[in-house]
Amino acid sequence: MKITVLGCSGSVPGPDLPTSGYLVEADGFRLVLDLGAGTFGKLQTHCSPFDVDALLLSHLHLDHCADFAALTTYRRRHPRPPYDPRVRRLPVHAPTGAAERLANAHAASRAEPESVEDVFAFTTLRPGTFRLGPCTVTVAPMRHICEAYGFRVEHGGRSMVFSGDTAACPELVELARGADVLLADTAWPDRGARPDNLHMSGREAAGVAVEAGVRRLLLTHVLPWSDRDAVFADASSVFPGPTSLVEQDAVYDV
Repeated sequence: MKITVLGCSGSVPGPDLPTSGYLVEADGFRLVLDLGAGTFGKLQTHCSPFDVDALLLSHLHLDHCADFAALTTYRRRHPRPPYDPRVRRLPVHAPTGAAERLANAHAASRAEPESVEDVFAFTTLRPGTFRLGPCTVTVAPMRHICEAYGFRVEHGGRSMVFSGDTAACPELVELARGADVLLADTAWPDRGARPDNLHMSGREAAGVAVEAGVRRLLLTHVLPWSDRDAVFADASSVFPGPTSLVEQDAVYDV
């Protein structure tokens, strides 16, 4: 497997830095994890949006799903699609009510409600494990201020875990147990009081990685106003294995 970073800024975009989105590829299967602001344009530099095989949305904050509207327009309005997107609808695995909320976000006005299920096939996320193309996906609830999930994607004996947005929690430790890569929400340095059930610091993400016994820690979702060097220093002082701040457009092998 490989992970391509479509966007990694936390909460809001930074200069030339989209919010959360990751392209995961395994044996030609293309899976997108989250589709935040600016990531749809980045996706097109790596593959046609029609070549995406499935989309997983960890939660419905806009920094993780804002570009779903762009994907909707692309699938509906492209003049020369390689297949009929109304027949071959894109599978979307997302939290409760996603079809309605994303349709409302795309609608021109509240007076003109619409459905986006003409070109997407929605499945509501639930804790558990299922097959998605050649991959096995495990879903676990995270601790955030809304319904949110983390994902473990496994293929060919390798595994990567994406925390989405979460506070440090036992559910993430179990999801990441023995994983090759943990792509972890690390919004800020470990300095002062922070809101409950929002994000992890670098130190907290590293603590999860140590407890779970992961092999490599990738730090993502750093807020544009956070000190990236401090986030990295906090994490690397706790986790003894390979640790990296995720870089925009980088590709990581799993």
